[in-house]
Amino acid sequence: MEFRHLGRSGLMVSEISYGNWITHGSQVEEDAAFACVRAALDAGITTFDTADVYAGTRAEDVLGRALQGERREGLEIFTKVYWPTGPGRNDRGLSRKHIMESINGSLRRLRTDYVDLYQAHRYDYSTPLEETMEAFADVVHSGKAHYIGVSEWKASQIREAHGLARELRIPLVSNQPQYSMLWRVIETEVVPTSEELGVGQIVWSPMAQGVLSGKYLPGQPPPAGSRATDEKSGAGFIAQWLTDDVLTRVQRLKPLAEQAGLSMAQLAIAWVLQNPNVSSAIVGASRPEQVHDNVKAAGVKLDADLLKAIDEIVEPITERDPSRTESPAQRP
Repeated sequence: MEFRHLGRSGLMVSEISYGNWITHGSQVEEDAAFACVRAALDAGITTFDTADVYAGTRAEDVLGRALQGERREGLEIFTKVYWPTGPGRNDRGLSRKHIMESINGSLRRLRTDYVDLYQAHRYDYSTPLEETMEAFADVVHSGKAHYIGVSEWKASQIREAHGLARELRIPLVSNQPQYSMLWRVIETEVVPTSEELGVGQIVWSPMAQGVLSGKYLPGQPPPAGSRATDEKSGAGFIAQWLTDDVLTRVQRLKPLAEQAGLSMAQLAIAWVLQNPNVSSAIVGASRPEQVHDNVKAAGVKLDADLLKAIDEIVEPITERDPSRTESPAQRP
């Protein structure tokens, strides 16, 4: 495993981090979830990402129990706040009330006294940004989180929050966006702003919901048991990629992966790690062997000719519009 700084902070994170968005507490049984976490630890992954909303708070609980007995100082545990975690009007968003209550709930479920990174899971248009950042400052100053991050925020929102964070003497060090060969909306605005401010990207879905693994074939139904067949595990998210045009072009990446001595999944993960503003790529797994395969992308360097060949294949199906980085206009 290779390690990188999270933005310009002193915190080191594993190039590949383990996330449990659509697996723990929902898609896979607990024994399988524990086995995947063990596989991640054995492979040298030290960075684990979750959120209070995943599987209705169950994902945090599973991860907390799976990491029991590990040396806490040797782990980087990340979680998030924003999406609804209860039926009440204040069980959502980035109000002071919800942040202060949510951090306590997350720490209880994760069985830890602090998280290394606490992230705003979306931008909250219903709460003054000053209120949100002051609440985050209290979380940091009380020792319940070491660093602050955001997820899927626009460049202008990151810049304003970063300025407030400096005034409040707290380290806003990261953004967690979707990023892959097929989804490059952060490249024109978010990445340049982040590089200027010292904010690193912790990217999710580097394999475009699994499409870049090559297992989905044009003109054929999705494989049994895959994400595309399970409404509970993100079928709605992957649907946008399941067109014959996309799948045909993805299949054309196979010879390039073979040329590089990589699996399709490894090529996709290695590709996002070529961006110097990316601090870590999040991978998930329903089986330990998926973890073992994915971690082989760490430390891989792709040459310029290979990167150019990839671009030529995927360019017609790549989304680059920066306006696609968005948060709900109103709280969900």
